[in-house]
Amino acid sequence: MNENSMEMQRHAMDSWQVVKNRIGPIMLSFLLVFAVAAIITYIMPRKYRGHVSMKIERKSQSVNVDMRNSGFDPFAQSEFWAKTEFETITQPKTLEPVIAELDLAKRWGLPGNREAQAKLIANLEPQASMKSDFVSIDFYDEDPQLAADIANKVADSYMKMRVEVAVAGKSAGLKVLQKQIDDAHKRAAETRLKVQALKKEAGIVGDTISGNGPGARTYGGEVQTTEGMMESLRQQNLYKLDSDIQAFRAEIAGLDSLSSEELVERAYALKLENGVIASQYPRLQELKIAYEGALRSGLGKKHEKVRGLMSQIEESQRLLSIAAKAHLDGLKNKLASAESQRTGQEKLNSDSKTTALDKQAATTTYLMAKRELEQQEQTATERQMTLLNEEATIELGQTPATIYANAEPEMIPARPKIGLNLALGAIVGLMFGIGLAFAMEYMDTSVKSLDDVERYLGVPVLAVIPQDVGVLHKTSGFNPDAEAYRILRTNIEFNRRNANSNCITVVSGGAGEGKSTTLTNLAFVCAQGGYNVLLIDGDLRRPRLHTMFDTGNSVGLTNYLTTDVQLEDVVLQTQVENLYFLPSGVLPADSAGILNSQRMSDLIADVKSRFDLVLIDSPPILGVSDASVLAHEADMTIIVVQHRKLPRQMLMRVKQAVENVGGTVLGVVLNNVDVRSDSQYQYYTSYYTYYTPTNLPGGVDPGKRKRKKQDAGAATVASGKKAGAETGDIF
Repeated sequence: MNENSMEMQRHAMDSWQVVKNRIGPIMLSFLLVFAVAAIITYIMPRKYRGHVSMKIERKSQSVNVDMRNSGFDPFAQSEFWAKTEFETITQPKTLEPVIAELDLAKRWGLPGNREAQAKLIANLEPQASMKSDFVSIDFYDEDPQLAADIANKVADSYMKMRVEVAVAGKSAGLKVLQKQIDDAHKRAAETRLKVQALKKEAGIVGDTISGNGPGARTYGGEVQTTEGMMESLRQQNLYKLDSDIQAFRAEIAGLDSLSSEELVERAYALKLENGVIASQYPRLQELKIAYEGALRSGLGKKHEKVRGLMSQIEESQRLLSIAAKAHLDGLKNKLASAESQRTGQEKLNSDSKTTALDKQAATTTYLMAKRELEQQEQTATERQMTLLNEEATIELGQTPATIYANAEPEMIPARPKIGLNLALGAIVGLMFGIGLAFAMEYMDTSVKSLDDVERYLGVPVLAVIPQDVGVLHKTSGFNPDAEAYRILRTNIEFNRRNANSNCITVVSGGAGEGKSTTLTNLAFVCAQGGYNVLLIDGDLRRPRLHTMFDTGNSVGLTNYLTTDVQLEDVVLQTQVENLYFLPSGVLPADSAGILNSQRMSDLIADVKSRFDLVLIDSPPILGVSDASVLAHEADMTIIVVQHRKLPRQMLMRVKQAVENVGGTVLGVVLNNVDVRSDSQYQYYTSYYTYYTPTNLPGGVDPGKRKRKKQDAGAATVASGKKAGAETGDIF
């Protein structure tokens, strides 16, 4: 798997994790939007559909008065025509007859036709096919019969309107066409008189157009007499000689100015029928290429091969030059012959030229007039046929559209579309919920993962405590929650600086982060591991530890610090072996002043020498100074952070507050973690599935037995203190 695929997979997993973490808001948004969609769908009026399906015919609505385009209407064949006709359905001119015929204003209880037209347009939905001329007309109304009637009437009104427009357009076009026919007949009559006069003047008898008259023939569409025909032939011959002479002169003039090589190239390019040029010129080019190739290969100009090629090139050029000059001489001879023939032809034409030209001119004028007459008569005939066809079309009627399906009353409402509305509501709700989840995740600046702790606080995570963990010493039998605190105990052992650093205080940024419960359970698992543990309730503002051991706190730490009472009188033996408890005592007015005293320092020094581990509970460190005093007196400080509660900036101030008084932050306990919120937490809480009651002999806690083996060596540390603890002689 490449790096891009892995990155995409990580992003997908992160996104899925956000969805799982915010499943509550997502489901709430989904249900709210879905409920709104369901309510709106429920209160919407039920409307029935009237459906008409028809095909619009592409027919021109105007008369073709220009014979050049053969009646073809390009607009009628374009896509804009179909769009224009489609939009015509919803125009007032189409809908007004429907409103009047069905009396919709009165039926709908509206004040006038304008309001009825607005309602009609609002509920009318014509739809056009993208690739055909089919159009459907859909109308929605609470009355199924009325919906069908309106849809049918709209289709009928469109067809009638289109017929009216077509008839009006064709009628105007027919008037123009009739005028054009009359003008054509008038011009044809005038031209016919002119043709008869020209025929008489030219002396043409019989059917001159078909060439049946005596003494007359038709050549190239012109009528000629015998004299005119002969003169025409002689004149054509003369024109041909002039053309040849000019061509010969131009070619000779162009060739005379060329060099020998240019003359050869021109002769070859003209493809002259000369065998020498046709064969030698390509060979000359091949010899030149061979010559250049020999020079580029390193052969000198005096080399036998190079000299041989040069000799062949010169011989080929000589032959080509001779052939080209011969061609030029031939052209000069042809020019002289053509000039001689032209002189003879001019002499032959001098006698009969005038008479023949006069006859030919008269005949040509007649023929032109005859053609003009035929064109005028043909135009008049074509326009007359168009007029008759258009009149027949109007009389027979037109079919502007073909209806394939009339509207019938439907029994099932077409609106609202319950399934579609609910599906859209579900999709929108889900999308809104997911968007809200990502927005909340983006704005949430609390600690969400172990990486956040290590990135922003720069200290290790000592343990991950799952949600809903209670007080361990009040439970019985197998309890997998204890393993999280055993992990915490082990990490404390490996992270503290030395064995004498055995006084630890636990702080948090705010109240309710599980600090007291964490400290109590840590003391419990340490005592289970064979440590003599003293638990001191240093929270002199809201003490809670005495409630976890079901004892009172009327006598405790404050009594020892403010009076001469002995330590043995205030320290209590709990029901847990090796675990001792010093309650808070009576709550004082100045708790910070009592804790920041020499008596408190002496107390900590005394209990550190008597116990293997001293754990001190403290109030939240932000806002009060008590926790800062205890962090200064203790060897190490553990910060309890509730998962996804306080912003990262507040936690950074918690650490800074500890370090400002000279305290040492040992690490962080990430408390109350929802293991579903991040896949990495599943590895830290895998003991839930690894240790199960089914594989325990006699229900004994395997973690306890395993920990006892691990702590066997540690039990010999401070052996004098341990020996006293085993006999119960701590003080």
